[in-house]
Amino acid sequence: MVRQGSQDRFLLLRDGVYYYWRRVPKVVVDLDGRVPLIRQSLKTDDLAKARACRDILEEADNVLWASMLTHARTDAAMAAHKVARARAEALGFAHRPAVEIAQLPIEDLVRRLTAISDARRPMAVETAVLGGVDRSVKVSEAFDIYCNEIAAVEIVGKSEEQKKSWKKVKRYAVEAFTKVVGEDLAMDDITRDHAKKMHDHFKGLIAPKDAKADKKSASLGKRRLGDMSILYKRYYAHIGVEGRPNPFDGLSFNQKFKKRRLPFPIEWVRDVILKPGALAGMNDDARHIVFVCIETGARPIELRYLRKDRIKLDDKVPHILVEPSFDPDEPHEVKTVSSVRRIPLVGVALEAMKLHPDGFPRYRDTGNTLSQTVNKFLKENKLQPTGKETLYGFRHTFEDRLKEGRIDDELRKILMGHSIDREKYGSGGSLKLYQEELMKIVYPFDPAIV
Repeated sequence: MVRQGSQDRFLLLRDGVYYYWRRVPKVVVDLDGRVPLIRQSLKTDDLAKARACRDILEEADNVLWASMLTHARTDAAMAAHKVARARAEALGFAHRPAVEIAQLPIEDLVRRLTAISDARRPMAVETAVLGGVDRSVKVSEAFDIYCNEIAAVEIVGKSEEQKKSWKKVKRYAVEAFTKVVGEDLAMDDITRDHAKKMHDHFKGLIAPKDAKADKKSASLGKRRLGDMSILYKRYYAHIGVEGRPNPFDGLSFNQKFKKRRLPFPIEWVRDVILKPGALAGMNDDARHIVFVCIETGARPIELRYLRKDRIKLDDKVPHILVEPSFDPDEPHEVKTVSSVRRIPLVGVALEAMKLHPDGFPRYRDTGNTLSQTVNKFLKENKLQPTGKETLYGFRHTFEDRLKEGRIDDELRKILMGHSIDREKYGSGGSLKLYQEELMKIVYPFDPAIV
């Protein structure tokens, strides 16, 4: 039988012998020759020994699959750690950092010291048994391991642009920590004092003593400290060190007010943005994305990633599909599960999409270029009522229009891609219903603006 508990994952007991029994993930099934199942005898009837062997094989497979997905070079420090751990395990000891070994019972320490007392044993084995390798892994190196190995499977569905953005944001925390403490510390050397120093740094940015100084948001400090806490926790779990106190635990900031993007007033969009000639100087792709955003409420990134197979212009109810792509050549994620949705094309959005049956390749993989182009144009042409509205504000205006049109609350959430906090029943309604409701709030427009 396969033992199902988390402690006994991937273990199969057959004829009194334990086996490592694991299915190869679908994302690497074409890369790993051991498909569909890995079956390996652990040559023991002792559950404790089987678990220990399973942990080694599980870790090795996780790293192997992550490397397959990212084509990443295993960091030299991590490679040294794995060699040390393997040697320690060969002697019958699980590898631990020195700080933990120092706290072991005296009989365990004696056994380890006895194991390395043979002068013929290489220094590498001695280092492994006494836990001396981890100290060389710097925060920056641990971050690379986190990106290339620990989180590799989690981000495999992202586009290259999304991966770069994800890594860039995560790296900010490491850079801030290194700057605050003054060096790229070894992971083992991080103390609570270092974590508090980072917390104090952001506290000074959020609530500066100088009343005239620019203030940073509490969410910024919360995010940076949270990312360091996650890096610390997941790195040590990755190398098999469980229960290590996290120096970043409990260090965060409460945010009373969340900064939100300003919507364009409903009348402003009708009378100013959709006025003939208002957006004439904007390039066609950007202008048409604005029009689609106005009448669908879709996020700009959702429109940038549209492909031909998700643009249904010839259906009875013309619409677009917002969903992730699992194409290995062009993968991308959506923000949340609830973001997957169908949105009817009405009014100016339908006319704009007719000119782009294959989507908007000009902006598909260009990061913030679309927003920068649109926002710069709006600013230079005085098309922002307060000077602070951005492209994303059209999405907020769309929700305001749904409310003003007394559109059902649940349908509003479906169209916006927001979560519905109750058990889901049925299909959520027909596209025809969605179309009829959107026609209640559709903007009039001059076809010449398209």
